[in-house]
Amino acid sequence: MKITRPLLLLVALFALNSLRADNPPPAPAPKPDAAAALAAAQQAAKKIADSLHYQKGTVVIQEGLAKVAMPEYYRYLNAADSETLLTQLWGNPKGTGTIGMIVPAEFDPLIGDSWAVILSFAEDGYVKDDDAAKINYTDMLKKMKEDVSEGNKVRTKEGYAPIELVGWASPPRYDAANHKLYWAKELKFGNEADHTLNYNIRMLGRRGVLVLNAVAPISQLKQVEGATPALLAMVDFQEGHRYTDFKNDTDKVATYGLAALVAGGVAAKAGFFKLLWVGILAFKKIILLALIALGSSFKKGWDWIRGRQPGDATTQAGPPAAS
Repeated sequence: MKITRPLLLLVALFALNSLRADNPPPAPAPKPDAAAALAAAQQAAKKIADSLHYQKGTVVIQEGLAKVAMPEYYRYLNAADSETLLTQLWGNPKGTGTIGMIVPAEFDPLIGDSWAVILSFAEDGYVKDDDAAKINYTDMLKKMKEDVSEGNKVRTKEGYAPIELVGWASPPRYDAANHKLYWAKELKFGNEADHTLNYNIRMLGRRGVLVLNAVAPISQLKQVEGATPALLAMVDFQEGHRYTDFKNDTDKVATYGLAALVAGGVAAKAGFFKLLWVGILAFKKIILLALIALGSSFKKGWDWIRGRQPGDATTQAGPPAAS
């Protein structure tokens, strides 16, 4: 059996669970064989994966807010199943805020090159798009890199590996007719040779923004980018919630515009990303990516499961409690 980091993580989590105050450890017993322990962890992970319910066809989400009309080669996981996948299989803290996930029909959460699109909704109001033609994305990227570099001072001081914003994997584009904005960033964690792709889609609505984030190995850029037209077409607000349904005299207007959706910093301060973390299994290791502003202070304690190489900041003995 090939030993993978996710399996080691599961073994560690099961061991930690036995140390809870309300669940004292049993009397000492002979240590189980490592292969048997890994086999048990693998079976436990498979049991969780097999419990997920993948939906086909058209799915209405958020009590009629929007619908997802999927072609036959896509599937949907509801909020509960998405939370199970993100927390129990991919090691994220509870309360990710996701309202669902879109995955390829052949998706397997235990396979290293699997990718998924995580959906959430930011009910921050109507985002005006009158700045669309004025945004200089070259200058924005330079500022974003500076913000990431500044944020790394805090990360390294606290013992965590830095994050590098390598650049645009795909520069921002705005579909003014359908009020949809999309772009992709290429990221590097610590000294890892394999870069991470963070593909972003934002759909503007009457009362807020539908957030779609695809996170995958950078090698899958073409696959994710190839799926983007289908993703843009299959997800949309329903009547009464669309951008064109906005009522100027009664509806709330967001405190930020399109630039903040891409840059992240202003949006994070406005409460746009409410501690949403996304984990993926990539290259047989767990990579965690905070989707709050890259230049902001990151939530502590999750680097230890990212498979840092020697030379990175010292790995912690185990995961601290999520705060």
